[in-house]
Amino acid sequence: MTRLEFMQGNTACAEGALAAGCRFFGGYPITPSTEIAEHMARKMPKVGGVFIQMEDELASIASVIGASWTGVRSMTATSGPGFSLMMENLGYAVMTETPCVVVDVQRGGPSTGQPTRAAQGDMMQCRFGSHGDISVIAVSPASVQEMYELTAKAFNLADRYRVPTFVMTDEIIGHMRERIEIPDAVEIVPRRPLEKGSLPFAAGEDGVPGFPAFGQGYGVHVTGLTHDERGYPSSTDPHVHERLVSRLVNKVEGARQEMADFEVTNPDAEVVFISYGAPARAVAQAIHDMDDERVGHLRLRVVWPFPDFALALFKSARVFLMPELNLGQMAREAAGHTNVPVISIPEIGGELHTPDRLIACAEGYL
Repeated sequence: MTRLEFMQGNTACAEGALAAGCRFFGGYPITPSTEIAEHMARKMPKVGGVFIQMEDELASIASVIGASWTGVRSMTATSGPGFSLMMENLGYAVMTETPCVVVDVQRGGPSTGQPTRAAQGDMMQCRFGSHGDISVIAVSPASVQEMYELTAKAFNLADRYRVPTFVMTDEIIGHMRERIEIPDAVEIVPRRPLEKGSLPFAAGEDGVPGFPAFGQGYGVHVTGLTHDERGYPSSTDPHVHERLVSRLVNKVEGARQEMADFEVTNPDAEVVFISYGAPARAVAQAIHDMDDERVGHLRLRVVWPFPDFALALFKSARVFLMPELNLGQMAREAAGHTNVPVISIPEIGGELHTPDRLIACAEGYL
């Protein structure tokens, strides 16, 4: 059963988190994500959860990591400047294999930039912002409905792979209001507990160790230093470091097809749009208006790890067109996985691409 609601995107994000069992939110208000924190502050006490406003974003993500180690599903929400401040501790979360969810409602940057205007300028920061070799998971909603669904999904991905997972949305999706369907329950994939007698960072074939939550009788050393399977620091041994970091990366990259989530329109098309987030809405309208099977669309819901294999589904493609609210960040990623030309259609300043502009771009290649 479902119920219909008319809801803002940021509110839907918070409701999706609550439905997924999130019971800790540590954050600091920042435009255009603040409504998520406000909604969590109202709702958390009613479900037995904890909301805390920290002094800044560094403390916010630290509180989320600590809460996660007690076994609680935990999250925060921010925007570009706050996201930058979180990067060091997000690297710690990767190294310690701490599942958590970070929502980034993107705005124009660099620096303080455009607090009230939309952007997608944090996509590469999400993937590579923390130092060292890391791999993370990120989803990108294109509607209020997906703000609910993909936020809930992010918790399952974080727990399944023991890695920080990001909801990379933007001001347009965060602040728009649409009718959505709220299900009675969402799928919850729990963390796999650590088996008694197993080493806390010894992984099986999938590269993911069981989770030894604090307070449940485990003796676990948790450190951001390079560590062995016991969790003990071993920062000068190249073999230990190579084995650990390779596993942290491969457990995500090796599951690329398993976690891929995308939609394909007109797979036999010659001109193909690739999109994620808000621009996907303009692409959908443009394709509807053109009504031409020579024009296709690959819409990404999971953006990291990038589903490189999906490009090959368009066997007749002569060109890929990629509209983004940045100067071509993900277009560079796509270009590295295909011999078909990838043409960036950038838009910065806070305005979304118009369908007419996208139609004109597509017609130029037909």
